[in-house]
Amino acid sequence: QVQLVESGGGLVQAGGSLRLSCVLSRRAFSSYAMAWFRQAPGKERERVAHVSRSGGTTDYADSVKGRFTISRNNAKDTVYLQMNSLKPEDTAVYYCAARVSDYATYVWGQGTQVTVSS
Repeated sequence: QVQLVESGGGLVQAGGSLRLSCVLSRRAFSSYAMAWFRQAPGKERERVAHVSRSGGTTDYADSVKGRFTISRNNAKDTVYLQMNSLKPEDTAVYYCAARVSDYATYVWGQGTQVTVSS
């Protein structure tokens, strides 16, 4: 069974940075496309960043372009989300997700809270 474990959330002031990590507890990590989603209170879950299996292709939500960077280390079965210039509106629970194809359902992590104070 695939499991995802996130870490790195916390409280930061506006303008600060955080790096989230997510480890996939299964070999063949490179078979999974990876993504980060977030969900703020009262809002729908949104995808903020996605990285292809090789790491060669990434895409971002408009709200985080130029501030967030997704990357992966296939040797460590880990995906990262570097978040810079954080804003209060970035406050949310951040979820790591994995899927083996565009037609598969996502496997989800448990989520990690990110709170940005003004």
